[in-house]
Amino acid sequence: MPPSQVSAIVGLANPGAKYADTRHNAGAWFIELLTRRAGISLRPERKFLGDYAKLNLDGHELHLLVPATYMNHSGQAVSLLAKFYKLAPEALLIAHDELDIPPGQSRFKQGGGHGGHNGLRDIISALGNARDFHRLRIGIGHPGDAAKVVDYVLGLPGKAERLAIDESIDAALDALPYALSGDWAKAMNRLHASKF
Repeated sequence: MPPSQVSAIVGLANPGAKYADTRHNAGAWFIELLTRRAGISLRPERKFLGDYAKLNLDGHELHLLVPATYMNHSGQAVSLLAKFYKLAPEALLIAHDELDIPPGQSRFKQGGGHGGHNGLRDIISALGNARDFHRLRIGIGHPGDAAKVVDYVLGLPGKAERLAIDESIDAALDALPYALSGDWAKAMNRLHASKF
């Protein structure tokens, strides 16, 4: 398998029922919908500090993980998974909430900085400053004031907003097979054309 082919998808989140429906957990919502569609369940896996499942999707074996650490320690779980399965950073797809994209849109991206996202910041650090992993940026919108960001990402989206986020996650799942086969251009075109 080429090192750039995705073989693990990690959905970022904060653990526990208190945070389950907050905007910051959008990455985990992506994994949850993927497992629901596939008819499988995540199970606690102590060696990866998170909830884990293995999935064969269209002939691609995928490791799925939702870290059970808090967001700003996401790198611990990601690095344990990567080391155990000897995965290059480019074999990782990190699904996370994105302030700079409105609800109802999601974007694939490879590489780049952390953009102030504490989960991405910790992953970059834990991977030895490697930044070339793939990302699925799930739009949650911005509160319009930097001072309000923490409360915003840890808050619950409104009903219409959550529906828009869920529909963008659905569209990302539809585009995922193209990404897994290495056709990122087609995956991006398919996803970026989806607006709700």
